[in-house]
Amino acid sequence: MTEPHDGEPPTGLDLTTAEWGMWQAFRMGATHDLRVAQPEWNDPSGPHPWGPERSVRARIVALLLLDGPPSQPGRVSALKLNGVRITGSLDLSGGTVVPYVEMLNCRFDQQVLLPECRFTTLRLVGCAIPRLEAARLRTEGDLHLPRCVVQNGIRLTDAHIGTDLLLNQVVVRQDRRGLSVAADGMSVGQDLQAELMRSYGELSMRGATIGVSLSLRGSTLSNPYGRRALNAPQMTVERTLYLTAAGYSSAAFASGFTPPYGIVTTPERGTRVQRFECRGGIRLDDGRFGDAVDFSQARFVLEADQELSLRRIQTPELRFLGEWGQRGRVVLSGARIVNLVDRAESWPGPGGLVMAGFSYENLIPLGRFPLSRRLEWVAAATPEYAPEPYERLAGALRDSGEDADAREVLLAKQRRRRETLPLAGKAWGYLQDWMVAYGYRPGRAAVWMAVLWAAATVYFTYHPLTPIKEHEGPAWNPGLYALDLLLPVIDLGQGQAWRPTGAAQWVVAALILLGWVLATTVAAGASRLLRRQ
Repeated sequence: MTEPHDGEPPTGLDLTTAEWGMWQAFRMGATHDLRVAQPEWNDPSGPHPWGPERSVRARIVALLLLDGPPSQPGRVSALKLNGVRITGSLDLSGGTVVPYVEMLNCRFDQQVLLPECRFTTLRLVGCAIPRLEAARLRTEGDLHLPRCVVQNGIRLTDAHIGTDLLLNQVVVRQDRRGLSVAADGMSVGQDLQAELMRSYGELSMRGATIGVSLSLRGSTLSNPYGRRALNAPQMTVERTLYLTAAGYSSAAFASGFTPPYGIVTTPERGTRVQRFECRGGIRLDDGRFGDAVDFSQARFVLEADQELSLRRIQTPELRFLGEWGQRGRVVLSGARIVNLVDRAESWPGPGGLVMAGFSYENLIPLGRFPLSRRLEWVAAATPEYAPEPYERLAGALRDSGEDADAREVLLAKQRRRRETLPLAGKAWGYLQDWMVAYGYRPGRAAVWMAVLWAAATVYFTYHPLTPIKEHEGPAWNPGLYALDLLLPVIDLGQGQAWRPTGAAQWVVAALILLGWVLATTVAAGASRLLRRQ
């Protein structure tokens, strides 16, 4: 360059009129605006050509950013472009960019290369970019890419964003590896907003760390080329992961306004709601989420071999309130949740749910979720009998004070277990179920006991027994004798004093046997209840 303070471009650059205007605007910190009067000609992704009058060379842009002229006295130099075409590849690899950078509605002819580059804040808004290569990029402030259209993917592997990363309304397509956004190992100091985003390919965020919240509200993730649309195992989000609907103003959206952070829960007039939709698998295994994972109003359209995988995630609250398609499955194996907020219709059917080792403490159903549907929910997760899901559900119901429902769940567990037993075990199980419901309905045992006692009393009233020893036993009392037979262990002094003969022997044997069945089943149920408590 010439003398460092004269502000003139180096000799031999042969700046065009557009480039000379950009040079002067940089020194003033002003916006170099090359848009034309016809709005349709200003769309960077549109079909209309942008001629030399709107074009600047990428190497001139790089020169300004890496070794630009000094600012005008009393001004702060900055690169601000609007409606400009950048020809050639913008390569800032490994460089340190000090000036503020803001490019609005710009068209890049070739890829933007920013690997291992350092910025304060970088804003590319509404731009058309063939590809953004920014592995190990570092910014002190924000990285904004709202409303950009990126044809061959974004790479932010191991990037470090000092404050916020904005990807609202981005349209990004897959690269040669099938990735739309490669952001493995990325860290974001505050929020990552990717609301109303459209991703065609795999959005990969393995091992990413988000300092506050990650919002994909209203976004559409579609990967018809591979197994997953979102691949983010071992992710850490300090607050909440939102895969929910987004509310936005139709007028603001039409004007290209980036919606603010947050969801409109009660849309006002003129406000639209767009649901989060995923066409492909989601993997969030081993993730840590400080507040919640929210699937409110989400729509999942998966193939038979795809899944929403939440293996071993940990979060205080899981809001499973979306809409499930006909195929695919939800895997919650090893997940640890405090509050499970859900709807009956949000879960997949039989064969579509796996929750071995799934731990939750509180159930918070929204809408009608009767116990029968909750039992179907457990059955859908256990094609083969497994006691753990039933015991977990019973524990959660008992902790919330619903003891009767907890007993119904444990009864359903015994009935499900019965189907795995051999024929003799099934017969014994049916007998216990019919008589005392495996001890979970002790009132039924009392009814049976009363019926048997009354019937036996009537029988022995009309069929008195002879004493074993004349004039030595107690006086004949058919009611006490029947009760002595029915109550095992307890001796009322009647059973050994009288000699049954003929048909009375069979009646006595039946009463003793039925008494033992009732007593042992009730005792087994009581011991199970005490162990749970």
